[in-house]
Amino acid sequence: MMILNNLFPVFALIGLGALLKHIHMTGERFLKSSDRLVYFIFFPVMLFWKIGSTPSVDNSATDLISAAICAAAIVYLISAVCLKLFNVSNFAAGSYSQCCYRSNTYVGMAVILNALGEAGVSQYGILIGFIIPIVNVLAVSTLIWYSGQAIDTRERLRITLRALVSNPLIIGCLAGMAYSRFIGEFPVFLDNTFRLAAMVTLPLALLSIGGTLTLKNLKNHMGHAFLGSAIKLLVLPVVGWFFLKAFDASPLSFQVGMLFFSLPTSPAIIVLSSQLNSDTEFASAAIVLSTLVSFFSMRVELVTC
Repeated sequence: MMILNNLFPVFALIGLGALLKHIHMTGERFLKSSDRLVYFIFFPVMLFWKIGSTPSVDNSATDLISAAICAAAIVYLISAVCLKLFNVSNFAAGSYSQCCYRSNTYVGMAVILNALGEAGVSQYGILIGFIIPIVNVLAVSTLIWYSGQAIDTRERLRITLRALVSNPLIIGCLAGMAYSRFIGEFPVFLDNTFRLAAMVTLPLALLSIGGTLTLKNLKNHMGHAFLGSAIKLLVLPVVGWFFLKAFDASPLSFQVGMLFFSLPTSPAIIVLSSQLNSDTEFASAAIVLSTLVSFFSMRVELVTC
């Protein structure tokens, strides 16, 4: 029942998004617009609201944040080794690296809200506020390194900083932490407004994810996409489990962390890959495969947690 109650609603909406696209009730224009609305407005607002209404968020997830940063760093190094071991081309290297450690935060928010409630959502929001800047730096650095372009240090720094300061999810998380620390409570009219906006966020995000999934690139990239998904959904949870234990994570932090580590690859890897001359077809294949397989990885985490 735990699996049915917590995972089925998420994957049902993803499946509905795919179905609506297949029967032409939605199209590329709608999906691009809805994705932009979620990414730039609704999800950052939801993060701001959830984190901002949580008291004392600054010290409540230190164990979780420390474990996630260490796990991401180790898996990043593993992915770098795999680039050489499995002869991943320079063109696909940046996309491959990202698919090993970047997580779909929309799916994570939906699953954690269902499974762990408001307390889990607050911890999760704090976590992604810290981890997103770090994985962005890792992603941009790798993409630039393998891009084949002669980019000087100043330009590399500019690209990296732009990826950080223009990320609305980072802005929403940091603004929420600042609000929680210095104010800590929303007026009723704002609280009700944010609650209404939050009702739109996750259904629209999940429908958009489903609508953008396509199998057409999977056949040509199955081998490396499978390897990347295995690192993301098998290796990362194992490494994350070790660090959560090492940092003596609280029960809630442990549950949030293990669900975070078992999430599918983020669709955002396509955006950076296209901007910095990496293989977007491989990125698409890795997203599809990891999304499909993540049902089983999250199922394991829900049962064991």
